[in-house]
Amino acid sequence: MIQNYSLTSSLGGKIAVTTYGNENISQNKCIILVHGFKGFKDWGYAPYFGEYFANKGYLVITFNFSHNGIGENKFEFTEMEKFANNTFTLEIIELEDVIKAYQNNYFGEVQNPKIGLVGHSRGGAIALLTASKLENVKAISTWGSVSNLDRYSKRQKDIWRQKGYFSVMNMRTKQEMKLNISLLDDLEANKNGSLNIENAVSELNKPLLIIHGKEDLAVKISEAEEIYNWSNKEKSELILIDNTGHTFGCVHPFEGTNSKFNSVLEKTNSFFNKNLK
Repeated sequence: MIQNYSLTSSLGGKIAVTTYGNENISQNKCIILVHGFKGFKDWGYAPYFGEYFANKGYLVITFNFSHNGIGENKFEFTEMEKFANNTFTLEIIELEDVIKAYQNNYFGEVQNPKIGLVGHSRGGAIALLTASKLENVKAISTWGSVSNLDRYSKRQKDIWRQKGYFSVMNMRTKQEMKLNISLLDDLEANKNGSLNIENAVSELNKPLLIIHGKEDLAVKISEAEEIYNWSNKEKSELILIDNTGHTFGCVHPFEGTNSKFNSVLEKTNSFFNKNLK
């Protein structure tokens, strides 16, 4: 069963949610997919992901951060002002809001639920930064995750402050997408605290599965290796997938799965079967 919801965040933002497998809610095990930068809940493989894990007995929650740029048109970036005003801290708060909504029976009644997070790219970082604070998050898998949110040179930051915004190009849609100074301010104020991924991973002490494509041109393998090196080796595993990149051979619009993505799904399913019993 697939259902759509509109969740109001603790800060008043509108979070669009799609759940898969609501018939499984009494199993008290849930997987939440956290999209990355320029990602969204209906991108490429995300609906296939939802159906795959629903068929494995999980309630699956996919959602859009309120400031990811997606509005009424669920496939196109139309809310560019919101996108420009997004921050990392806002995404952490909203992921916590989604988790709390599930725990508080927003999607159906649960008892002592066990939650797994899957975060792709920047979503991996947001998942890691959130997970250590919440007891019911029992296991985390990162896919092509960044190990550092500070990805800008001093020169870029200087121009950012001079212009009042930083521009990135969406190569798929050919849109210029602006980031306001609020994102830079958030990063610089919190990079040694609440946005420090090394500290979060070092303190995580929960099962962690790190998956990365060996041909990932967007996020280097060294970032996956950093996350693994910071982690508790007794509870973490690093898997590198040969001959595949940042989205494991999947594109948007979705053209179907492939052997590499199937391997990612199977390894992630085995991980959660073990750790969300």
